[in-house]
Amino acid sequence: MQKIIFIGILVLFTQFGYSQEKAEPNPTKKNMEKTSILGLRTTIYKVSDIEKARDWYEKAFETKAYFDEPYYVGFNIGGYELGLQPEEGTKGEKIESVVSYWGVEKIQAVYDRLISLGATENEKPYNTGGEMMTATLKDPFGNVIGLIYNPYFKLKE
Repeated sequence: MQKIIFIGILVLFTQFGYSQEKAEPNPTKKNMEKTSILGLRTTIYKVSDIEKARDWYEKAFETKAYFDEPYYVGFNIGGYELGLQPEEGTKGEKIESVVSYWGVEKIQAVYDRLISLGATENEKPYNTGGEMMTATLKDPFGNVIGLIYNPYFKLKE
């Protein structure tokens, strides 16, 4: 009896053209495709001297700017943009309300290299749990730069 029911269901699926390709896509993926937020694109640091900052960031991130004008300098860092803009108005101490963390494989080595280039210590590398580690430094212009080693996060291809 079970064989007959199974064969009957199989015939129905075949007759009506059932296939996995026609199944409803993952609802989470479907919702993501409709969102107006596309994802993180740019982190901008305000700097007092854009030329000195450009030179420092070229050394720090080991890449040349793809866009270099007096009003904006842009770097492509692994598919994300790091931007520099001139500071306007009074220059006080910068607040640390939001920190962008740049992914690294060897957090201590990168942290030490940035310190050797003139960054100052903010938070030494530490384990946040599991294998994840974070650290923050301040660039020579007072901006907080976050570093993260996160083996759990993978970019979608």
